[in-house]
Amino acid sequence: MLNQKTMFVYLKYIPVIALLASCTATKKMASQDSSFATEQHRPQIHFSPKTGWMNDPNGMVYYNGTYHLFYQYYPDSTVWGPMHWGHATSKDMMHWQHQPIALYPDSLGYIFSGSAVADVNNTSGFGKSGHVPLVAIFTSHDPKREKEHRNDVENQSIAYSLDEGKTWTKYSGNPVLKNPGIRDFRDPKVSWFEEGKKWIMTLATQDRITFFSSPNLKDWTKESEFGKDLGAHGGVWECPDLFPLNYEGKKQWVLVVNLNPGGPNGGSATQYFVGNFDGHQFTPYQTETKWIDYGPDEYAGITWSNTGDRKIFLGWMSNWQYANLVPTKKWRSAMTVPRELRLEKVGENFLVASKPAEEVTRLAAQTMNLESGTTGKLNGPATVHIATSKAADFAITLSNDKGQKVVLGYDKASNSYFIDRTQSGKVSFEKGFAARHTAPRFSTSESIDLTLIIDNASAELFADNGLTVMTEIFFPDSDYSDFTVQAPDRSTIRSVQMSRLKSIYEGNSLAQQ
Repeated sequence: MLNQKTMFVYLKYIPVIALLASCTATKKMASQDSSFATEQHRPQIHFSPKTGWMNDPNGMVYYNGTYHLFYQYYPDSTVWGPMHWGHATSKDMMHWQHQPIALYPDSLGYIFSGSAVADVNNTSGFGKSGHVPLVAIFTSHDPKREKEHRNDVENQSIAYSLDEGKTWTKYSGNPVLKNPGIRDFRDPKVSWFEEGKKWIMTLATQDRITFFSSPNLKDWTKESEFGKDLGAHGGVWECPDLFPLNYEGKKQWVLVVNLNPGGPNGGSATQYFVGNFDGHQFTPYQTETKWIDYGPDEYAGITWSNTGDRKIFLGWMSNWQYANLVPTKKWRSAMTVPRELRLEKVGENFLVASKPAEEVTRLAAQTMNLESGTTGKLNGPATVHIATSKAADFAITLSNDKGQKVVLGYDKASNSYFIDRTQSGKVSFEKGFAARHTAPRFSTSESIDLTLIIDNASAELFADNGLTVMTEIFFPDSDYSDFTVQAPDRSTIRSVQMSRLKSIYEGNSLAQQ
């Protein structure tokens, strides 16, 4: 969930009384008027909190036609503080209803990252009168032990809901998994392993992943460890996820491990491994490092539980390098668009490919075709699809009348995609923010297809049917209004199609919640 030393130093100076003071914010979000939707830099197609600080997505579970998004939340400031679980619900992962805070800090500590499951077989025994329990599994982070410089700061706890997530009861036997005496012991992602009729917890433990199993979500047994000498280790491992994906009718397993710092473009990022999981141990097919997203601004990404064969991924759209410093006034951070994951094979390597979930495209309101070299008007959030006749240089520029711009595109010489935000607007808040970022091209096709999801303060690039993905945030002084595609050889650009996207606040009751 969080591993920056600066955050731990900051944590030491937060008064313990804040644990109780923030409880007054239960209805804080619900009392806001609709003006928050028009604030400068406010995302129009991405989830963001009305006020306060947000980081990792947590407890994402789909149940009875509703997507539940919980998230790391501090209602009393726009910088990181004592963590709660914020809560929002949606029927389509795009239009969200803000709900009261789900979990508050308690005597065991702050409520750090974790997951939630629908215990349909009532293995936990929490279910009553036919009500299926939703069970949240999270890390309790003790600030008192932190101040004492102890290692056993983090333990795993659970809570349950019998009214489909409206209210939560913490288990009286918490913590259910105690710290063995290590510094980082957090972010449990739990799923049901049908072949073994048991729950599997995938837990981040310093520089590796530890797997635990349980018959009832209360009693946990260690199964195995993975990754001490594999993958990227530029920072501590966090926010893991383990799930199957089918490839040509055969189940393969994907292990996601978030890392901070040490990403391919600096700071936070999400790596993954593809292999086999037998209920006891994960064995990768390849050991080289692979990234779900090569941009600097996707982190802590995990998948929704209980969605069947669909594996839908969501990440925090920021980077610990500057997350506390970005120039938004009343809130901090947004989530990526939901992304559907699948496996592709390039040569002998399995790659996880991502594409925007179909629910994103349902926001399309108006579509137009553009010629290469001409300028189109953005007028709000949009998707842009570009198809080329060959893999050759081209660039896409988003700009405003102040001369501020973000440039994205493909560089033939390095066979890589890039996003350049050095002239994007507000950049001085952190010395490393103004930069040009790159991502390798994996496709062997002679042509390129590229889709952009553009919002007021972000762009998400999906290239070659999702084999390469980049996420980037930016903060222009006024929203980008113009969109231009250029190439040295104009015949390279076969088509440019732009679709305006309706704001999630248009005709949606979220703004009145």
